[in-house]
Amino acid sequence: MQLPIQTTLKDGTRIELDDMRRDEQEDVRTLLNVVILEGQTYPQAQPLSEEEFAAYWMSQDTFVVRLLDDSAKKINLEGKQILGAFYLKPNFPGRCSHICNAGFIVQPSARGLGIGRYMGETMLAIALAKGYTAVMFNLIFSTNTPSLNLWKSLDFSVLGIIPNAVHLPNNQQADVVMMYRALG
Repeated sequence: MQLPIQTTLKDGTRIELDDMRRDEQEDVRTLLNVVILEGQTYPQAQPLSEEEFAAYWMSQDTFVVRLLDDSAKKINLEGKQILGAFYLKPNFPGRCSHICNAGFIVQPSARGLGIGRYMGETMLAIALAKGYTAVMFNLIFSTNTPSLNLWKSLDFSVLGIIPNAVHLPNNQQADVVMMYRALG
């Protein structure tokens, strides 16, 4: 699949999805740490150091969604160019490495504009082009309704539910949903 891929969001914002560049790593780590501190989607309890981020996020393929024009004022990005990011990597080693896993983040002020859907649809095409035969998500918090709805709309099925697997910041617990989709 040839990157970058450009599109226009429903609010008219022009974006591109591309491989993450080295000079964007810190911006993506900062965004991931914002999402981690929200405590609603990722299992980590504390922000990741550069080394932890590299081990977790940078181990395989990484992608970003960049702003293409001066639309940042519309979505209150305060000069940021990275609207979202995702990684793509084998979910399992060796004989099971044809099943991939991906993780997604979106700038809080840019949520609801279709960036997650755009990344998800593009990830499916990239995964297929890279030779993966399926995508599996291990830990979707049951409280993350936008993510669950997105993956269901993209033909993912629920493999199972792990009860009370997540301790949320409000001292409540939530289930974790595992989802799967074959490619091709």
